[in-house]
Amino acid sequence: MIYRYNYKIKALRFSIIDIAVIALIVAAIAVFFSRMNSVLEYHWEWNAIPNYFFFWDAKTGELKANILVQGFITTIKLSIWSTLIGFFLGTISGVMGAKGSFEQRFISRAYVETIRNIPSLVLVIIFYYFVSSQFLDVLHIDTWLRGSSETVQHIAAFFFAGPGQINSFISAIIALGLYEGAYVSEIVRGGIISIPQGQWEASFSIGLSKTKTFGLVILPQTFRKVAFPLAGQFISTIKDSAIVSVISIQELTFQGMELMAVTFLTFEIWITITLLYFILTFTISSMVALLEKRYAIK
Repeated sequence: MIYRYNYKIKALRFSIIDIAVIALIVAAIAVFFSRMNSVLEYHWEWNAIPNYFFFWDAKTGELKANILVQGFITTIKLSIWSTLIGFFLGTISGVMGAKGSFEQRFISRAYVETIRNIPSLVLVIIFYYFVSSQFLDVLHIDTWLRGSSETVQHIAAFFFAGPGQINSFISAIIALGLYEGAYVSEIVRGGIISIPQGQWEASFSIGLSKTKTFGLVILPQTFRKVAFPLAGQFISTIKDSAIVSVISIQELTFQGMELMAVTFLTFEIWITITLLYFILTFTISSMVALLEKRYAIK
């Protein structure tokens, strides 16, 4: 018990370098605000920011989410769906790249190298103007959604977006999913290759087929090894989701730009948006770090 207590005390201690770094950051922030007041004569209006999180609807008598919270929620939805698509595509591509035939390895490598060498912004724009206009408009998803009941529209808006944004939203998550999937593919491929050959041989020795060996022995070990890199890729997806603001997806960055154009509260809004992104990514990073310490393979 004494050993554990001392270990916790040591973990809480700060080194001289830590204190110096913290002091430097605080000083930089202080200089920034000082320069804003003295040089630009910028008048801070932080009291206006809380109103853009929630507002009181006088008609219904309810507290409703305002523009920043709506954008924050849209960012979370974009990140979750893009991660699911990226994980699905990346897993298939990673398996093909590690244990597939020559043709499958070629397809996997072509996908990874093509997507990773195209800027994500360009990919989003290509999908918006070609996929959304040429394919999604033909399916008339938005028209069908407009003709549906309010319950269906509410469900679609909760999980995806409303009728006016559904095509752009689907285009955005496909583009982001493809982009993130290329990185997931390399993570999964590396995890499969890292499994020792002895695992295959041991499985064959007890009568398992190649397919069962891969599905029951190799793949579970692979996902355990790459779980935390995959979680890091999810955090990257959250940050990458900001690029879809160029196609008018009403996520956090887009809502911030719209709000800034109307209120001219440039620094207050961008600092607020930065903090919201930081809170979201730092929370997930901290959870991943705790899980990694607890369940990491030794």
